[in-house]
Amino acid sequence: MIDSYGRNIDYLRISLTDRCNLRCIYCMPEQGVLKKCHEDVIRFEEVLKIIRAAVPLGIKKIRYTGGEPLILKNISSLISETSKIQQIKDIAITTNGILLYDLADELKEAGLKRVNISLDTLKEDKFSHITRGGDLNKVLKAIEKCISLGIKVKVNTVLIKGINDDEIKSFIDLTREIPVEIRFIELMPIGEGEKLYKDGFMSSEEVLNKFPELIPLESDKRSTASMYKLVDSKGKIGFISPLSCKFCSNCNRIRLTSMGTIKPCLHSAKEINIREYLDNEVLLTSVLKDIIYNKPSQHHLECDNKSHSLKMMYQIGG
Repeated sequence: MIDSYGRNIDYLRISLTDRCNLRCIYCMPEQGVLKKCHEDVIRFEEVLKIIRAAVPLGIKKIRYTGGEPLILKNISSLISETSKIQQIKDIAITTNGILLYDLADELKEAGLKRVNISLDTLKEDKFSHITRGGDLNKVLKAIEKCISLGIKVKVNTVLIKGINDDEIKSFIDLTREIPVEIRFIELMPIGEGEKLYKDGFMSSEEVLNKFPELIPLESDKRSTASMYKLVDSKGKIGFISPLSCKFCSNCNRIRLTSMGTIKPCLHSAKEINIREYLDNEVLLTSVLKDIIYNKPSQHHLECDNKSHSLKMMYQIGG
């Protein structure tokens, strides 16, 4: 569906939970989050109802996020049911990869096409520090397995000056050997990331200036990433620059939070409780149509270096 600014909105990102089995320093509080009452968290059947209501409006791509979506029982069943919706052409997940190795086969069989794996360092001790206790080897094994199964892999790397900027070359060099897309993401001043932002922000331009050997590629106009590669590499490198080079004019997505609210923009305070309309499919589609049409033109992170979202990233989904 075309919104009021002429953008084709065909992508629904769905946060299934705000819980996670890691505590990454830019995302999750060290103590974790309070467990929600079961009835407060959106249920799989509600998710499917919302997807079916969104399909007539042109939604074709679904991404399941968290928190960590793979901690949920029957996640493969949800993906399987989603894949049965004929108009949905692409199903992906964003995960920290800790549980992915053991689930990869059934996720592939269920219909998973793509996976984004959050990985901010290739050093075991630093990985343990950033995630507050995670096991790097589990993630690396999961990447290898997904590639072997034919699941397309992207690696999401949040750049934090003074923490992992010394490993940028190591990540770039990964693309020489394996067919992955490394995506360097600018640190955003939202939630826990706000505490690190002042000293830790590193722009995509800074990285590109240090690596002139990166060859620019033609990028999908609706992609959030500017794409590059090395000569004769098997993989690619993307730069996601929500602050230094924002991509709002090409944004094609809306978000469903784990609490059942729709966020038309990641950094906007505006949210609509869509669960109120689940008993009336016609009304549900009508409300979704109105939300999509009135999607904000842009965020304003660059104005005050602060997200106006009322939720944390682990609640909204990465």
